Amino acid sequence: MTLIGWLQILLFFALVLALTKPLGGYLFRVFEGEHQPLPRVLGPVERVLLRLCGADARQEQTWTQYTVAMLAFSLLSMLGTYAIQRLQHVLPLNPQGLPAVGPELAFNTAASFTANTNWQSYAGESTMSYLSQMMGLAWHNFVSAAVGAGVALALARGFTRRPGPAGQKTLGNFWVDLIRATLYVLLPICFVYALFLVSQGVLQNFAPYRELLTMEGVKQTLAMGPVASQEAIKMLGTNGGGFFNANSAHPFENPTPLTNLAEMLSIFALPAALTYTYGKMAGDTRQGWALFAAMSILFFAGVAAAYAAESQANPALVASGAAQDGNLEGKELRFGVCGSALFATVTTDASCGAVNAMHDSFTALGGLVPLVNMQLGEVIFGGVGAGLYGILIMVVLAVFIAGLMVGRTPEYLGKKIEAKEMKLAMLYVLIFPLVILGLSAVAAVIPQGLSSLNNAGPHGLSEILYAFTSGTANNGSAFAGLNANTPFWNISLGLAMLAGRFLMMVPALAIAGSMVGKKVVAAGPGTFPTNGTLFTGLLVSVVLIVGALTFFPALSLGPIVEHFLGAAGKAF
Repeated sequence: MTLIGWLQILLFFALVLALTKPLGGYLFRVFEGEHQPLPRVLGPVERVLLRLCGADARQEQTWTQYTVAMLAFSLLSMLGTYAIQRLQHVLPLNPQGLPAVGPELAFNTAASFTANTNWQSYAGESTMSYLSQMMGLAWHNFVSAAVGAGVALALARGFTRRPGPAGQKTLGNFWVDLIRATLYVLLPICFVYALFLVSQGVLQNFAPYRELLTMEGVKQTLAMGPVASQEAIKMLGTNGGGFFNANSAHPFENPTPLTNLAEMLSIFALPAALTYTYGKMAGDTRQGWALFAAMSILFFAGVAAAYAAESQANPALVASGAAQDGNLEGKELRFGVCGSALFATVTTDASCGAVNAMHDSFTALGGLVPLVNMQLGEVIFGGVGAGLYGILIMVVLAVFIAGLMVGRTPEYLGKKIEAKEMKLAMLYVLIFPLVILGLSAVAAVIPQGLSSLNNAGPHGLSEILYAFTSGTANNGSAFAGLNANTPFWNISLGLAMLAGRFLMMVPALAIAGSMVGKKVVAAGPGTFPTNGTLFTGLLVSVVLIVGALTFFPALSLGPIVEHFLGAAGKAF
């Protein structure tokens, strides 16, 4: 660990902090303001799109209507992406003549991109045509991020809105949120962002692949394609899917230290900004800053642990006497230990899943950090929208615990948290480990799961646990020693991704529907403040306790055992 490394981490966080308020204020204007930006330019486009959706911007929806619209849109989008993959061999923009994608893999990919996971059981440059990349996958990169933002806004409205006339209990309009997130936020930022990436050397073309002859006389295929446009939205939308199999370790996706910084910054930009937007919606920006502070504490704990672990020598090489400057296996030397540890922390904090190093090659404790980041429930900034609604569920639990401590009915923003909200919050919390641990247990004992492992012992268990954690947490990164392109893994991971996305969105929206119509009670002497340091500490503790109690036994059998075996010089 070096001073330069820590300065890189602090510079990155300072830039995130500097962006949070202005970008969060812009998001508030887009979604909650009376007049959206550039009304003469983008206003007519918005109205046309709303007409195509059959929606009226003035007509809001109840939580059930919002949920049905969200699920129906996601299902139809998923079916469309599945069809494009199955037919790509007869569709245009396939200069390589790639064949149709098999049914299990097409299902897995369609589920993955619909769920904002972007898990890839395939090598992009040898599997997906340009049309599949753009029309199927990049489309989902935009709309899945917009769907996540919409659900977060709906939950935020449930907490912050006062009861409407005649007991009105509406949470906004799904189609309005979807279109505004895409039109006013994602598209304009990505347009500028993609141009920046092209200026740094990221590819953007429709050329056929090039056959080259290396200096050693070996033929090599150099993949081409519209990379920059997908790279921009995969990072900004916290999607993470790589145009190339090596993802952001590939020089055509992430060529320079400057693009590396920009990609990490864009992963955190919208999730961090939404905390400030939430504070504006609540009428007290300190509420949003309290959430931001809790997320930041967990981020720094993770990056410090990952950086410390990866700064140690690789235990597998210690006995050989090889000189080591940290664990450089599986890392790009242009990013080094610090750049790789920071990227791994950021991408698993924010459910992005893009990687600039191979997590499977991290030390046991270094690999434990991204695994734990995901198992905490997508709350350390999290995905676009998903981070906000995830941390707000933890807020409900923290407020309930605080209410028990002081012997009062728990309240949040003046609204009472009652039995119904607690049942829904616990349903949200329990779905996550049930899917991860249940499917991991099955995969660890049946031949279809074990046949894909390249490692036995605790590291093999870590690979299984990581795969289902990544899928259910809608992250998409992997311990790449696992071959997931088999019928069992494609189907089981596809189901895990859909469950981790939509079975958790529904309880969040149900809580929003329950809270939006509640009367607001004035704060009194016994009211527990939720905008200060004490609440931030309680929130961090709740997040850690829920994650530790749930997953610690499984982690003890995987990366923790692997660490002690490595320290003892034993094979694993």
